[in-house]
Amino acid sequence: MREYLGTTDIANNISMLRGAFDGTVLVVEGITDYRLYGKLSDRENVELIVAHSKDNTSTVVKELFHNRKDDKVLGIVDSDLDRVLSVRRDPPLFQTDTRDLEGMMIRSRALDEVIWEYGERAKVENFVRNHGEIRDVLINSAYPLGTLMLISENNGRDLCFRDLDFGRFIDRRTLQCDIRNMVDEVIYNSHNPSLSPKDLRKRLEEEMEHHRDPWTICRGHDLVEILLIGLKYIFGGYNCSNMRCGELNGALRLAFDIEHFTETKLYRSTSDWACKRDLPLWISGLE
Repeated sequence: MREYLGTTDIANNISMLRGAFDGTVLVVEGITDYRLYGKLSDRENVELIVAHSKDNTSTVVKELFHNRKDDKVLGIVDSDLDRVLSVRRDPPLFQTDTRDLEGMMIRSRALDEVIWEYGERAKVENFVRNHGEIRDVLINSAYPLGTLMLISENNGRDLCFRDLDFGRFIDRRTLQCDIRNMVDEVIYNSHNPSLSPKDLRKRLEEEMEHHRDPWTICRGHDLVEILLIGLKYIFGGYNCSNMRCGELNGALRLAFDIEHFTETKLYRSTSDWACKRDLPLWISGLE
């Protein structure tokens, strides 16, 4: 199966592809990246390849571009915490403006279109009047959890952030994050009762005082989970009651079009790189 292919296999497949295709090859991490970047790319002249991980994407692009001298290959990966941890990515490997692809969509005007589609006007206006713009509320509520991930990354703490129950710490009226409950949920989810909630909260409060750019800290998945709570319980219409996270992600991808993409640094940097090499890459936005 393709997801079990090693980086050498993926690179070899791309090299063999060159016998029939002389256009641009864009290597991406996963299938959701493929779906989004695929609809934004020049499909006749750009071939997208899924490498199935960030490390694989980096390794494949390095092998093809630097070792095999294929100068029509580039890759896109999620930034993750690279910017905060001073990990550098150089072309032809590019990274998202925000921590990940979902964050980039939430930051864009695609969020406004999704809220317009799934929200109820009066409820949305009431929420904004009482709590502020939805985008700002989402990023502020996700910031403590993203910061806790940074602490875990920096200090080798064995914390697990998969399958968290956001309903345990996100208020269904305000979307505010209850830090005490959030820390308790992460510790419970990590199956490590030896961790001290009090010590972890203290460390979190200290780290949050650095006031880092929340878009480099917050995980897009968490932003979507919080938005989903908002749509289900606060400002969404009847068509949100049974919505799941994957469906909301899909709605954001559908809403995120070339006009939104052209407003990102990722678009500008990849376009500049491709233009200098006279390579096709993205659709024009005029079609």
